[in-house]
Amino acid sequence: MSDEARSWNFLSNHGHVLLCLARDPERRMRDIADEVGITERSVQRIISDLESGGCLVREKIGRRNSYRVVLGAPLRHALERHRTVGDLIELVGAATLENDA
Repeated sequence: MSDEARSWNFLSNHGHVLLCLARDPERRMRDIADEVGITERSVQRIISDLESGGCLVREKIGRRNSYRVVLGAPLRHALERHRTVGDLIELVGAATLENDA
């Protein structure tokens, strides 16, 4: 595959982080950063964006965080607003859909 073919993706880093957390709600930011290919600081910012956008709910369990994906949250872009976060996760096949808020 050429470098040009690898230079873009269909999903944003926000989408990738969301899919990682849908698969494993207790995943460490360091592990998400490694998988997505971004910094831990970027993962922190994205998680904050997803929380403020109503797509994630953070739950503190001891010293660790767990995240609940809000499956019913609508996608943000006007072209996809008729679809939900759950629809995206189901389409990509990233996780079983059982942790809805």
